[in-house]
Amino acid sequence: MRTIKKDIINKFKLYVSSGKVKFYKRYGMRFVMGKREGSFISDIDGKKQLLNLHCNGGVFNLGHRNRELIEILNNAMKMYDIGNHHLISKPRAELAEYISYLMPEDLNYTIFGVSGGEAIDTAIKIARGYTGKRKIISAKGGYHGHTGLALAAGDKKYREPFNSSSSDFLQVEFNNINSLEEKIDRETAAVIFETIPATLGMPIADNDYFKKVKRICEKNGALLILDEVQSGLGRTGKLWAFEHFDVVPDIVVLGKGLSGGIYPITATIIRKNLEKIFKKDPFIHISTFGGAEPGAVVAKRVLEIVSNESFLKSVNLKSELFSLYFDKLKEKDQGFIKGLRRIGLMMGIELKDDFSGPAMTKAAFDKGVLLVYANNDKSIVQLLPPLTIGEEEIELSFELLEKSVKRAKIIRYLLKIIGGSS
Repeated sequence: MRTIKKDIINKFKLYVSSGKVKFYKRYGMRFVMGKREGSFISDIDGKKQLLNLHCNGGVFNLGHRNRELIEILNNAMKMYDIGNHHLISKPRAELAEYISYLMPEDLNYTIFGVSGGEAIDTAIKIARGYTGKRKIISAKGGYHGHTGLALAAGDKKYREPFNSSSSDFLQVEFNNINSLEEKIDRETAAVIFETIPATLGMPIADNDYFKKVKRICEKNGALLILDEVQSGLGRTGKLWAFEHFDVVPDIVVLGKGLSGGIYPITATIIRKNLEKIFKKDPFIHISTFGGAEPGAVVAKRVLEIVSNESFLKSVNLKSELFSLYFDKLKEKDQGFIKGLRRIGLMMGIELKDDFSGPAMTKAAFDKGVLLVYANNDKSIVQLLPPLTIGEEEIELSFELLEKSVKRAKIIRYLLKIIGGSS
């Protein structure tokens, strides 16, 4: 098995990404995904198991290889294939109807895609087409994907290497209403924010922030787009994260967890009046694989599960349990651990400095936990467990995290010496 693993790593290096292989070898993280189920993933050689407390940003909200969803997918495959975007589709129609039912007010129309970046691109295209304006405002340190318009709306770290910056895209400080007021004007098509910016370290906005943003958008004839690719679908203890802020956006973007972790699908949901952009020519925007029919069947069941009141109640109870365990952990390591940003099971551990996030990520891996630091605030470690995580697994999480903190302090010291934080 060791030879097989070595061969896979070499193929990945030669044909997928030499940079990633170099990175993981440098930090002693030679891990090839093998068996996975529930809250755990194992190395292909069976020698290491990781408790997944990151879930690829929420892809695995319902755990790895959710058996019910796999059965639904298998049954759907007996009837459906990907489908044809030129034609009317029963699974897409039923999924879109259910999304409309779950969304507030007149967020009634859904355009399906495959990736979060594609869904964000679609949202920005619609905002520009509807308003006839080009200017887009987003948050400094935010992240919306690696495709064209999504990339331009993200942090400069991701766009500048690809010469993708544009004067049409401006950025403001998140949760700073004055910063937005200084930049927005009558030429602004849309303001786009992650409701909770994960790559920025899960900062949680003031209670009235998004209501103020919406009023400013309306005053300037701009649309409000909320990116809930990570924060939606029950992650925060409410079905939609924007519900915590008593605001209804003009466009909502969903992804990651909508897939059930087994079939990629994303959704851009727009207000009824915005659909007029497609009236003259309904084929001006297409996605060949968007809303693939087997995936649409799976996504509908995902929504049925995560919108259930008892399910959302369980998310909030688990969030409180995480908080209790975290307080005990913080008491033991106050110098290294500063705090916990938490809304439902969307959490960020605040650490000592920018060296601490990478150190904690590596230490947790060594102790059997998958964590990822926030790339635009490396003092924060993202904590995104499966929403289905059990109480015993939560207890195990903190047993392993306590061991990880001790090791992370040593790694942080070494990182400071060599002057590298990633």
